[in-house]
Amino acid sequence: MKYFEIEYIKAGNREKIVIPSAHKIEAIKEFQAKSLGFMVQVEEISEPFSYKLEAFKLKLKTLMSAKKIPLEPYIAALQQIAVMLNAGLPINTCLKDVIKTSENKRIKEIFSIVLLEVESGTSVSISMKQFSDEVGNISIAMLDLGEKTGSLDESIKKLAEILQEVHDNRMKLKKATRYPVTVLFAMVIAFSFVITLVIPQFQAMFAEYRTTLPFPTLVLLWIESAIRHYGLFVLVGAMMLGFGLSIAYKKSLKFKHIFDRYMLKVYIVGKVIYLSMIGRFIYVFDRLVSSGIPLVESLKTSIDIVENSYLRERLNEIINAIEEGKSLTNGFEDTKQFESMIIQMISAGETSGSLNNMLEKITTIYRNKYSYLVDNVSVMIEPLLIAGIAGFVMLLALGIFLPMWSIAEAVGGV
Repeated sequence: MKYFEIEYIKAGNREKIVIPSAHKIEAIKEFQAKSLGFMVQVEEISEPFSYKLEAFKLKLKTLMSAKKIPLEPYIAALQQIAVMLNAGLPINTCLKDVIKTSENKRIKEIFSIVLLEVESGTSVSISMKQFSDEVGNISIAMLDLGEKTGSLDESIKKLAEILQEVHDNRMKLKKATRYPVTVLFAMVIAFSFVITLVIPQFQAMFAEYRTTLPFPTLVLLWIESAIRHYGLFVLVGAMMLGFGLSIAYKKSLKFKHIFDRYMLKVYIVGKVIYLSMIGRFIYVFDRLVSSGIPLVESLKTSIDIVENSYLRERLNEIINAIEEGKSLTNGFEDTKQFESMIIQMISAGETSGSLNNMLEKITTIYRNKYSYLVDNVSVMIEPLLIAGIAGFVMLLALGIFLPMWSIAEAVGGV
């Protein structure tokens, strides 16, 4: 796209307008269509700052609004459609009922557009493709399968089950981390309260007696001074840093890859991410293969649902191996993300023709591992919380009582 600045005369005054266009002639034609006045000259210029600013605002708005629809109302809508289809009702009637009963505004909008396209002769899967970023590729794959096999109700039912499994895992993790997060938040509030309200009272007393303050007290005074003078700047800086990292994570594939790989190495967090992502991949892969979707297509859809970019890259090695003529077992080995027992189970299922049964067993293994880890997150984090609380209490005790003892000794000596 090029930008042309056109100078023209209107009511005896010289004015300018910038018109974006691919060619100069098209820009002139567009200017003439506006009937603004008598054209004096046309000059190609670089992209104006106002256009750059508007483009940045549009990208930022798109970036902030690009998020998936909430799973709970979407799952409820899918279950409702599956039940009505199984009862023999036509798809357009099912969609109308979902639009009428759903409380989520975005789901109403999506199914309203799908309904219009379905009534004009378009299939449900093709109509939903335009919303793939919001509903996920797995929704499109299952809808397409249901239409091809003539069992749309069964495919939608299985889709709801898959999404329910994903949602349950997320809720289980949130429930497990609620206690440690609450304790950590309470510690921060208590520490800030003591530092900003209690320490200044002791500071005046310490200054009056002019005693040599011990190191813990100096640390407390330094923290209090930093919070009082730079607390707001630190808070704003932290918010800007978080916002900047969020933007970089969404826009830079390289940064996203590095960050996701690092997160897999973080204590407890990395293991939770790994088990949830791999367990989700195996579960969806099993459901898709058992539903009759071709192997490579099932792998692509299952991998797309994995949110960690590093794991997604490693899992793509399975597809590469199959396209090179290797076995599924070789592909799982190439990822270097599965223990030997899992590889042996895949191999046994592949050679015996009972891959679905083996995938179900592997799904159960990862589900149990994930449940055990999540159920014990609080227990695993508890030593860290106790150590943090102990350090917090010790710093306050030493910082306050050591100088008081020195003052008491000085007063007693006098």
